[in-house]
Amino acid sequence: MKLTDVYKDAIKRKYALGAFNFYNLESMKAILNAAEELKTPVILAVSESALKYFGFEFLKNAIKSARKTYTVPFFVHLDHGKDLDICKTAIKCGFDSVMIDASSLPFDENIKLTKSVVDFAHKKGIPVEAELGKLKGVEDDVNSTEALFTDPDEAVDFVKKTGIDSLAIAIGTSHGVNKFLGEAKIRIDILSKIEKKLKDFPLVLHGASSIPFEHIKKINSLGGNIKNAKGVPEDVLLEVSTKHNICKINVDSDLRIATTMAVREYLNNNTSEVDPRKYLKEAIKEMQNLVEHKIKDVFKTKNIKFLNY
Repeated sequence: MKLTDVYKDAIKRKYALGAFNFYNLESMKAILNAAEELKTPVILAVSESALKYFGFEFLKNAIKSARKTYTVPFFVHLDHGKDLDICKTAIKCGFDSVMIDASSLPFDENIKLTKSVVDFAHKKGIPVEAELGKLKGVEDDVNSTEALFTDPDEAVDFVKKTGIDSLAIAIGTSHGVNKFLGEAKIRIDILSKIEKKLKDFPLVLHGASSIPFEHIKKINSLGGNIKNAKGVPEDVLLEVSTKHNICKINVDSDLRIATTMAVREYLNNNTSEVDPRKYLKEAIKEMQNLVEHKIKDVFKTKNIKFLNY
């Protein structure tokens, strides 16, 4: 089963595949446990900094081991790769798809770098995601103080000249925990214009964590200090995944928040505990619950019969 085939199926049947970022074995296990429980494929997203944190050989073998351990299909995806070399590294590591994010560059330079990745990856049978427009916020090595919506006409030109397989668009979402100071405003009108011009083309939504209020409240009650936390409303995510051509939705901050809450709560209730296995076990449970919720209630992929799976 190829990711590009799943994207086509997602557009046809109106669902979105969750792309959940992982950064250690606990988060990897939590995501795959949820996928196995609900019998639905997922995307395991790995940022450039997470790949470096794991180490190339360690992550390569962890992926191999996971494919033998879990029966549900899953895709490993490079998130926000910054150059051709990191994309090559990810492909050598066994990734199923890569993202080249040259959105910070001028339009023509974005096309040039993206095309070089496409030329290399397609020879290996690996699909490529790219980004047009800018998402505000901070996530690992991605840092932008300004937002720039995707221009629908430029999107058409960009897809045609690069040959990419999916396009991450900027319609008002942002990276990090503090996505909005006031009311969340997502430009569905821009999404609709892009869809009309790029008929049945796979579109991707980044910066789509919802930042659960109860989790933030619990963290702050246990000594945390997370201010102005606000994410993308889940009804908006449900709309774009079931009524539009968003076939992949990225979730990162929600998993970090779930982990932090679980660890803080466990250590607060067990003040003499020093065994990481015990509090990390609670983190796995909380992350798994969050992923299962997204799959069942937001992305609507529970028990969907995917192609030949």
